[in-house]
Amino acid sequence: MSEHIVSLKVYFTIFIALMVGTALTVWAGLQDFPGPLNVIVALTIAVIKATLVVLYFMHVRYSSRLIWVVFASALFWLGILFALTFGDYWTRGWL
Repeated sequence: MSEHIVSLKVYFTIFIALMVGTALTVWAGLQDFPGPLNVIVALTIAVIKATLVVLYFMHVRYSSRLIWVVFASALFWLGILFALTFGDYWTRGWL
């Protein structure tokens, strides 16, 4: 199996994007958005940064379809765990 060679330009571009995302995270942390918008903005930035790390630094973008299936099944399992956790949390009487 041959390895995909990624140029340094791609790594530096992703690094700059992650630094911009970090600056956005700091900026968003200093803002006072109305209602639950603080959490939504922070999680959106975090998901974008995590996606960049997984796709490029963990080389999932250039991997075989089997790796994509494993990655998708992990996300599916994470969704199930979140659904079960929120289902329990929302049905508590103390809310």
